[in-house]
Amino acid sequence: MTQPGLGPLQDGTTAVVIGGGPGGTAAAITLRREAQRLGRNIRVVIIEEKHFAGERQHNQCAGVLSPPVAELITDELGVKFPFHLSQNEITGYVLHTPHRQIVLDGETEPSIAFRRVQFDAYMLAAVEQYGVEVADGRVTDLEFHDDQVIVYTNSLPLQADVVIGAFGMDEGAAMLFARAVGYRPPPALSSVVTKYHPSEAGMASFGQRIHAFLPPNPHIEFGAITPKANHLTINIAGMAVDVHLMESFLATPGVRANLPDLDNPENRHSRDLRFFKGRFPRGLARNISGNRFIMVGDAAGLVRAFKGKGVTSAIQTGIRAAQVILHEGISGLAFEQYRIANQDIIRDLPYGQAMRLLTIIAARTRLMEAAVLAAERDPHLRRALFDSVSAHRAYRDVVREAFTPASMKSLLAGFIRTFRNQ
Repeated sequence: MTQPGLGPLQDGTTAVVIGGGPGGTAAAITLRREAQRLGRNIRVVIIEEKHFAGERQHNQCAGVLSPPVAELITDELGVKFPFHLSQNEITGYVLHTPHRQIVLDGETEPSIAFRRVQFDAYMLAAVEQYGVEVADGRVTDLEFHDDQVIVYTNSLPLQADVVIGAFGMDEGAAMLFARAVGYRPPPALSSVVTKYHPSEAGMASFGQRIHAFLPPNPHIEFGAITPKANHLTINIAGMAVDVHLMESFLATPGVRANLPDLDNPENRHSRDLRFFKGRFPRGLARNISGNRFIMVGDAAGLVRAFKGKGVTSAIQTGIRAAQVILHEGISGLAFEQYRIANQDIIRDLPYGQAMRLLTIIAARTRLMEAAVLAAERDPHLRRALFDSVSAHRAYRDVVREAFTPASMKSLLAGFIRTFRNQ
């Protein structure tokens, strides 16, 4: 039985979205579009303190959007996909281990590299055509009552019927929800991101593939170099990566070999090799929903585990949260349908976490060298490696393909060849 006042949002109600990234804008647009279709007039307000326009804000995301993100934005949100902002099409990957490398080209449509601040600014501007209000400010406190939520900001307070947490890994917002409703943020990996502008010839020689690295340093789980329009985005991730680990990564011969002209200081751009630090989830958050609140995207830990698809998952979960709010209600019981709607992501998390652990072990013991050697001859293993790096498919499907009898036979042969050559 629906609790009084906690049913689906009706005329004259208000939803406040904290965070104007992909998850927040997707939730806001879906609320307005779907409410209009149902004949309801709902006020939707996004609170966002960052200034994406003019690129005054740096986003630590590498900025690679994978399929089906274009279809989600166009078909589900009714927003023209911003192909004009594309920095590059990513046609494949080069996976580097300390002693080997393999080219991994997928058969699916390419991913698209963006500057995340440009993409976020575009999406935040797009919400206004649907009547969504955008408030420039920072949330300073929350009060949850039986009949409403008071959202305090550094400008004006707002009265809301439901609050959507789309604040990513922002620690300040997480603390407010932790104090108010017992929310616990997701476990996370840390990352360090920088960029480098090679010469035009250097960019042309780099190509359209992302170079992914499993370095020998045990504190770096993986690193990557991603080509954009006129620069390369470089990132590393691990439990506690820092500036010294990034410098160590940049000094690795395999990495330097793929950073054209890095040794020539005259080619350096004034903004090159400035380091930015961030975090991204590696598991689910706790208490992500309850009476009058729900979390989406990174704030919920609802992302493809290990790496990849953060923007796509944020948009998907934002859409699903809005649909539950309008059709099921805003109670903790109603939001159980949100968990059900996200089972494709939740069920895949253990597989992604297992892949992460297996990759760490393999990279530290030269087993990954054997896997790469085997994948050079086995197309099924090569496809599994591509899907692991790109997150184009669910990890449970990758595991099933990687551990067939035929693939296990290829892996065993690769192990034998690798250890014979030690």
